[in-house]
Amino acid sequence: MARLRIGSRGSQLALWQANHVAALLRARGHQVELEIIKTTGDKITEVALAQVGTKGMFTKEIEEALAAGEVDLAVHSLKDLPTELPPGFEVAAITKRQDPRDAFLSVKYGSLAELPQGAKVGTSSLRRQAQLKQMRADLDVHPLRGNVDTRLRKLEEGQYDAIILAAAGLKRLGLTQRIKGYFETNQMCPAVGQGALAIEIRLGDSHMREALAFLDSPDDRAATDCERAVLRCLGGGCQVPIGAHARVEHGEVNVIAVVADPAGTTVMREGGTGPDPEKLGRSVGETLLKRGAAKILEQVYGKSVAVPQQP
Repeated sequence: MARLRIGSRGSQLALWQANHVAALLRARGHQVELEIIKTTGDKITEVALAQVGTKGMFTKEIEEALAAGEVDLAVHSLKDLPTELPPGFEVAAITKRQDPRDAFLSVKYGSLAELPQGAKVGTSSLRRQAQLKQMRADLDVHPLRGNVDTRLRKLEEGQYDAIILAAAGLKRLGLTQRIKGYFETNQMCPAVGQGALAIEIRLGDSHMREALAFLDSPDDRAATDCERAVLRCLGGGCQVPIGAHARVEHGEVNVIAVVADPAGTTVMREGGTGPDPEKLGRSVGETLLKRGAAKILEQVYGKSVAVPQQP
């Protein structure tokens, strides 16, 4: 068996994910090494993601190492991976998905409803901010950057009354002690791909594709393909107020998607069911644009958003 080199970010969660994949590959007899690569997103830690606005900010440098042959595969949180991969790359596997929901964490309060008026809530995401504001317009929502440990430390120190984090990362790291509850996906629509891992390789690398095929979850790939089709249609990245969550039931994909303005005054939801993940996602995205999502996204992007014409 060949020695496989995995490219990964150096955060605690990214390393857990890379080591998880490495362990599964070693169990198949492969020799595996980890290469830690610092990305643009890792270097910019004091600015809210929405203000950075760089697509691929957590993946670009890893892809450069992959293209140069310095690593053989890359493990990403799927929600960090742009919907349009740069030329020369492909996703070899979407792993079995962890919990896609967002979690409510607090030291003093047991739920969102228990937070006092004007409570300070930390989140790194405009998507979460908008949906929180719709549920509780009185909350004082503040940016929250840093790795999971840093965010939890800020909560423990009392800098925030509550914070919202992805359940998947907390469960993977065994850091669930401050979770007081979960938002159901129809209440707070998750980020596209939340809870899923993507394994990226060089386009046409059939040896790597075959070696990684056992890690691919067809249902989770179909669901996340649908979510990513919604996001692609809307032209968004990980830093915009767009959410989508899909699941496969009885051979069909069921999806719900959200576009919101950051203040939470307008939160548009659209859903659908169908057998073709890409077609369904595109249809839901186009419907949202026609219902007025284009105007919301124009304000966020600062430019015009094209509304697709019917064929």
